[in-house]
Amino acid sequence: MANPANGAQQNGRVSGAPRCAALVGPYLSGKTTLMESLLYATGAIPRKGNAKDGSMVSDSAPEAKARRMSVEVTAAATEYLGEKWCFLDCPGSVELAQETRNALLAADVAIVVAEPLVDKALMLAPIFKFLDDHQIPHILFINKMDVASHRVREMLDALQAVSSRPLVLRQVPIRESGKQGDEVTGYVDLVSERAYKYHPGQESDLVKMPEEMLPREQEARNKLLETLADFDDHLMEEILSDAIPPKEEVYQQLAKDLAADLIVPVLLGEAERDGGVRRLLKALRHEVPGPEALAARLGISPHDAATLVFKTYHQPHAGKLSLARILGGRVQEGAVLNGIRVAGVLKPKGNGFDKVPQAEIGEVVALARMEEAKTGDLLTASGRGAGDFAWPKPLEPLFSLAIDAENRADEVKLTAALAKLCEEDPSLRFTNDADTHELLLAGQGEIHLAIAFDRLKGRFGLPMKHRRPQIAYKETIRQGTKQHSRFKRQSGGHGQFADIHIEIWPLARGTGFEFHDRVVGGAVPRQFIGSVEEGAREALQRGPLGFTVVDVAVALFDGQYHSVDSSDMAFKTVARQAMQEALPQCNPVLLEPIFAVEVSAPAEFTARVHNLVTGRRGQILNFQAKEDWSGWEVVEALVPQSELHDMIIELRSLTLGIGNFACRFDHLQELSGRLADKVVSERQAAMPQRGAA
Repeated sequence: MANPANGAQQNGRVSGAPRCAALVGPYLSGKTTLMESLLYATGAIPRKGNAKDGSMVSDSAPEAKARRMSVEVTAAATEYLGEKWCFLDCPGSVELAQETRNALLAADVAIVVAEPLVDKALMLAPIFKFLDDHQIPHILFINKMDVASHRVREMLDALQAVSSRPLVLRQVPIRESGKQGDEVTGYVDLVSERAYKYHPGQESDLVKMPEEMLPREQEARNKLLETLADFDDHLMEEILSDAIPPKEEVYQQLAKDLAADLIVPVLLGEAERDGGVRRLLKALRHEVPGPEALAARLGISPHDAATLVFKTYHQPHAGKLSLARILGGRVQEGAVLNGIRVAGVLKPKGNGFDKVPQAEIGEVVALARMEEAKTGDLLTASGRGAGDFAWPKPLEPLFSLAIDAENRADEVKLTAALAKLCEEDPSLRFTNDADTHELLLAGQGEIHLAIAFDRLKGRFGLPMKHRRPQIAYKETIRQGTKQHSRFKRQSGGHGQFADIHIEIWPLARGTGFEFHDRVVGGAVPRQFIGSVEEGAREALQRGPLGFTVVDVAVALFDGQYHSVDSSDMAFKTVARQAMQEALPQCNPVLLEPIFAVEVSAPAEFTARVHNLVTGRRGQILNFQAKEDWSGWEVVEALVPQSELHDMIIELRSLTLGIGNFACRFDHLQELSGRLADKVVSERQAAMPQRGAA
C-alpha cells in the first residue's frame, strides 16, 4: 500500500493520538463477534470467546449472559501497529438505542455492522439517520459473507435506499464453488487492486487475482472513483481525461470524504472466522480522523481541556464510574473537573478496568467517584464548559409498568436504586402517578424494563413485582340538580350542625371545577363558605362510578347554621354528604384519556400502521411524509390511553423493529357501553366500600 497514512495526517489528525470506534448495528448482525475478532487480531485477548458459554468480552454482565445479547456499551482498549484504539460495542436491540446513541457521540467513527440480507436493510435506517444528523463518519461492514444469499450489488442497492450518503464499495468478493454452492473465500481490494483469500484466525493471504474477476473489479473500481470524483475537482479531471489516479490520491480522498461524512466506505467480511477483520483495521488506521475532528464536530474549542462523559456505571464495589472521552488536555487522579475531584482514572478492558496514573487526549477512561457528574456532561478544569457543545435529549419512554418492591421494607431503598438506574440509562424514567398513586417505571419496551428489574434484584437486592399501570379514568355528569342536605349530631356538650342548599351542573370538557357563592342575607356565615367549597372538592375525588369527578360547577345558594353547634368541620362534612347524594342523580358518565399519537414508519408499512391504530379504537386524522426522513411516513391519530400500553411492541413486530411513535395527552372523551361497564365494575370491586358520612 502506497503510504495512505499521509491522507490521515492531512486531515488534521495528530499522529499517535488514541482513536475510538463504535460498533453499531441491528440485533444479530454480529457486532459482538466482530468486537471479539478485532480484540483478538490486535492481541488484546489471547483467544476468542463465544456467546454460548458467555465468554465474550462484551457480554460479561449477568443480564447479557442470560439473554445472549449485549445490554450496555462495553469499552475495550487495544493497540494496532503501534496506535492506540478503543472499541465500543453497542447493543443492537432497538430498546437499548440510548446506549448506542450516547457512545456514538463520543466516537471518531462508527462501524455499522449489517447482515448480507436485502430484506433486513431497512433496519439500518434509524442508525444511518442518527449518524448523518450528527455528521458522524461511518464505515459499513457487511458481515456473514460466508452465508450471503444475495449478490453484493443487490445488497448495496437495498442499503443505499436507507442511506442519504453514497455507499462506496471498497471490495468485491471472490466466490468459489463449494459443497453448498458458491462460497465467498476472499476479496479484491478496489484501490490497491490486489486479491486476498481469507485465512481463518490469521491475516488474509495475498493471491493472484482470478482472471474472471477482472471485468467485475474494473466496473466496481470505476464506480468507486466516480463517486469520489463528485467531491474533488482534480480527481474528476483525471477521470475525464482517462488518466489513472495515483493510489495515494485515492486513499487520501477516501480519508478526507470519510472524515467529512460525505461517503460511507463499504467493506466485506465474516467476523466469525476473522475474514476481512484485519483489512477493516487497516482502513480504520489510515482513514479515520482523530479526537480533534470529534471536538470540532461537537462544537468544542480545540484549545480547551475537555472530557466528555458518555456512560455512567454504578458498580457494587467500585461505586460510581463515569466513562468518558478526553478531548483536550490530560486527566489524572486528584484533578478537579467542574469542581469535582477525580478519585481515580481507570482504563477499560471490556469486562473490567485497570487503574492508570493519567490519561491523554483521545483516550477513553473511567473516572472514579465523581458523584455529581452525569452522562452528557462536558467536564473542564474551569467548570465553564467549552464552546457550543449541547448533549441531545434522551429518548422518550414508550412502555411503562407499575412496580412495587416484593418486600415492603425495601421501599425506602427503591427510589435511590431507581435513580441510579436512570442515571446509567437516561431513557429510563420513574415517576409517581398523581392520579393512580402508582410508582411507574418507563422505558423503551419489555426487554428494556426486564433488564432493569434484573439489575434491581441482582445489583441492589430489590426483587420487584410489576403489573400493567392503571388508566387515569375520570367521570363527569350530563345534567344538573339541586340538593338540600343537613348534618346534625348531638354527643353531649357542643353538637355539630350544618344545613346547605347547593346546585350542581356540568361544565365544558376541560374546564375543571368551579365554586360559586350565591348566599344572601347571611344564611351561611362567611367563615363557613370556604369549608363548603373544601368539602365539595373532597367529594369529587371519588364519584358514583368510583373515579375522580371533573368539569363540574357547584353553587351554594342557601342554608342554616347554629350559633353554638356549627363549625368548619360540620359544613365541610355536610358538603361532602350533599355531593355524594346529588352526583348519582346527575347522570354520571365515564371519561377516558385520549392521546394524540404520531406513528413513524417506512411508507411500505403505512397500511399496517393504519390497521394497528384502528384495531385499537384509534381515529386516524392524517398521514404525511416524515420530514427529513426519505421514504418514511407519519400517521397522526387519536388513540385511547388504555390501548397504548403495549402498542410499541406490536408496532415493532409489524415494521422490522424500527417503527416508533410519540404521544401526548389530548383530551377526555366519554366512554359508554360494555367496555365502560367493565371498567366501572372492576373499579368498584377493587375499591373499599364508602362508609357513612
